[in-house]
Amino acid sequence: MWGCQLRHLLCSFHHQLKKGFRILPASTHWHHTVPTSPNCAWKLKDGHLELKYRDTLMRFDYIWLRDHCRSPSCYNSKTNQRSLDTASVDLTVKPQAVRVDETTLFLTWPDGHVTKYGLEWLLRNSYEGQKQQVMQPRILWNAQIYQDAQVPSVDYQSFLETNEGLKEFLQNFLLYGIAFVENVPPTKEDTEILAERISLIRETIYGRMWYFTSDFSRGDTAYTKLALDRHTDTTYFQEPCGYNNYDRAVINTVPYDTVHRWYIAHRTLTTELRRPENELWVKLKPGKALFVDNWRVLHGRESFTGYRQLCGCYLTRDDVLNTARFLGLQA
Repeated sequence: MWGCQLRHLLCSFHHQLKKGFRILPASTHWHHTVPTSPNCAWKLKDGHLELKYRDTLMRFDYIWLRDHCRSPSCYNSKTNQRSLDTASVDLTVKPQAVRVDETTLFLTWPDGHVTKYGLEWLLRNSYEGQKQQVMQPRILWNAQIYQDAQVPSVDYQSFLETNEGLKEFLQNFLLYGIAFVENVPPTKEDTEILAERISLIRETIYGRMWYFTSDFSRGDTAYTKLALDRHTDTTYFQEPCGYNNYDRAVINTVPYDTVHRWYIAHRTLTTELRRPENELWVKLKPGKALFVDNWRVLHGRESFTGYRQLCGCYLTRDDVLNTARFLGLQA
């Protein structure tokens, strides 16, 4: 029998009648697109523009509005890359004129350049709007929350052959940082096929696919029958995943009068990690695959007797998230 521990690891104004612009150094009054419509209203502040649109109050720093201009001279729509040199924009820039119609915000800058933004684009890309449209949130959970949610495993065939099964898996993975696939043929080859469904497999010092038993063949505690405390993997890489007390380097970059504070902080973290309510114990069996987000969830195991075999691999995080985005998830 084997278990796995999982742990959790934002005034004056003038009218320019010819184009309908209002030149407003600062304003304390809301201005509407048309006098009788509350669809969109705006006002200029000392350092930013406030815009009400579709019941959302958004705030945009002036330099942000200049920097994100989508005009042909500032942005290449074919490559979706910027042409404007952000460092060349005056940090104190302010629009000289503002106009809003039913769909578009127009800004005229001191050098005469005109920026146009669709109101829907601003809603999607504002800080306030972005918070409202998150499709796949992450949640902070403990064992009780996860058990109460009764998160289902995804069947192997559904995972491999349908986008619906893959999307359900990724929703669980993004939400909790762990996800399970059932009925996987218990071979290294089928585990590799499973992993490649969502990501490239990362080559490491353990090879492409690692396969281990308690034979100490790699000089690593994982290749024994000993218990493993809560940890994340690959802390010794240039792009490490996170926390691993076993592989912690010698502390030789912290002066003596600071190192005691480090140990106090380490003790506080360890106490929190070892709270029983924050441990989810899972018994793995042949055919059950577990995916773990090493940036969010720690894992470990209890000591065991007898013979046990596991195989697995490391995936590239960018590719996992790209697969999720391709299926319409926010990742």
